Amino acid sequence: MVYRYESDEDAFEEYPEPGSDLPALGAGPPPAAGPSPSRFPAPSLPRPNQLMLPSTQPPPAARAATPASPPLGQVYTSAQPVDPSTRRSGGRLWQAVVGGAAVLVLLALCGLGAAALLADRNQEPQTTPTLQPNAAAPTPAQRQDLDSRDTDQAPLTAKELFPGKELKLADGQPAYQVLKTQSSGSCAVAATGEVADLLVRLGCNQVVRATLRSPSGDHLVTTGLFNLTDKVSAERTRDRLRQLLDERQGRFRGLTTGDDDGTDALTSAPARVGWQVRGHYLAYALVVRADGAAVKSGDAKIREVLFDMIEVHLSRGVLQRRADTAMAVQPTPAPTEGSGSQSGDDDELPGD
Repeated sequence: MVYRYESDEDAFEEYPEPGSDLPALGAGPPPAAGPSPSRFPAPSLPRPNQLMLPSTQPPPAARAATPASPPLGQVYTSAQPVDPSTRRSGGRLWQAVVGGAAVLVLLALCGLGAAALLADRNQEPQTTPTLQPNAAAPTPAQRQDLDSRDTDQAPLTAKELFPGKELKLADGQPAYQVLKTQSSGSCAVAATGEVADLLVRLGCNQVVRATLRSPSGDHLVTTGLFNLTDKVSAERTRDRLRQLLDERQGRFRGLTTGDDDGTDALTSAPARVGWQVRGHYLAYALVVRADGAAVKSGDAKIREVLFDMIEVHLSRGVLQRRADTAMAVQPTPAPTEGSGSQSGDDDELPGD
């Protein structure tokens, strides 16, 4: 915003209109010589040659000093002073309370320790059984006796594997009927071809087997144990069996009774075979249908019979009792197993 200053003294018209009160330019006396007077006069200053005389008037009376008001930050509403000792007493009281609590906790811990010591002293001392001089401690070989025939020298018996005319695996379940048992020192009686040669070559010196009828009567099974030299020999036999059966270079023999009871199907009908290793033993089972019909690889009844004979009866039953009797107190590794199929004819092995 611009302010404009207007004054009558500064008004000027070079050519005034007729009848106006303004005089024409040049009419009147000429201005005086010298500088023009200023509209804002400067104050008069004393001259240097002028003398300054002292004043005869008395000096003004001094004003009474008024007390300065205190700053706002220093104004207190309380007229009574604060005693600093009260603050100190509050801190000391808190320290005393904390210290007392710590002492009580320490005393409680000491009391619990003393009570525990007294309880231990009041208990009756336990007697440590003394070892007899002639009692030998079990050796690692005894704890792993099933891994070798050197530590498991007792031969197998038919009574140990099949003690009666019936085989009952669990309470409340129907029993298998034991038709015939056999124990032989020649493993070749239970196999043919390369399978028999493999068993003899790897040190098999005993086979104990039996023929049983399933509780439903629909299946026949020949099952038993091969006694090999050690665990390594048993595992080599297990690994080789699959190839020999697939290539039809041998088979397991079924055990017949010689009577007209239908057990001839074990030597003539297609069969499913399973085997498993535990220690230096090779457990096996051969299952056929009692009517001589072909079996399928996914037959649930066939799998149930194989599991009952190999895992439940031979491994968990017969061999576990033998391990417990020989003081093999540590758990044995999980057994390995296999299965295959074979026909009743000695010369050919049908596929699954």
